[in-house]
Amino acid sequence: MTSELIRVNEIFGPTIQGEGALIGQPTVFVRTGGCDYRCTWCDTLHAVDSAYRDEWCPMTPEAILMQIEILSGGRPLMVSLSGGNPAIQPLGDLIDLGRGEGYRFALETQGSLAKDWFSRLDVLTLSPKPPSSGMATDWQKLAECVEAAGPDTQTVLKVVVFDEADYAYARDVAERYPGLSCYLQPGNHTPPQAETSDSSIDMTGILERMRWLVDRVTKDQWYAATVLPQLHTMLWGNLRGV
Repeated sequence: MTSELIRVNEIFGPTIQGEGALIGQPTVFVRTGGCDYRCTWCDTLHAVDSAYRDEWCPMTPEAILMQIEILSGGRPLMVSLSGGNPAIQPLGDLIDLGRGEGYRFALETQGSLAKDWFSRLDVLTLSPKPPSSGMATDWQKLAECVEAAGPDTQTVLKVVVFDEADYAYARDVAERYPGLSCYLQPGNHTPPQAETSDSSIDMTGILERMRWLVDRVTKDQWYAATVLPQLHTMLWGNLRGV
């Protein structure tokens, strides 16, 4: 198979998925390098900022799958494709190779780029960025991502919420796509570090936002929403590779 190279920031696991529809599920992560957004509170700058470009390794789908198989002991599980924005990378061949070996694939993206191989994912998490990110949503491109996933991919929404403006944005997104499950996540302001401990995380602030978000959802009787923390942040802070 002749494939385009994929820029990989890191491959790690198995660990658990820390957020969204697959929270708590054993997972191997393939984090790609590169992103078309620059969110003010990005917690994965090492996969976004071009200053880290030298750390991104061009790999073939075969080489990536080999690493996944080594990490998983050859026992198929969920593989999470993340970034940055993994939709930038040519991931279709990797998905096809992995599915042929029994692996399942989930991908999270802000919904700024639609790819035909979205339809071959098991789970597509669309995480459009709220006002606090400093980015603007292109609603047409988000709609194209939903359409590209099609009926055979489980497509869900996930919105990070820091404040009232973000909450209103989340309500708007959910109302546009009433057929998609919507997950809300309190924001994490803690800057990412290559080496940090969980004691450096502002857990007090995160838990306060979590309580506020729970109260806000229940007060509004928004019973279709699911409010979840970043479980991996609670357990390991912003350590890379967990």
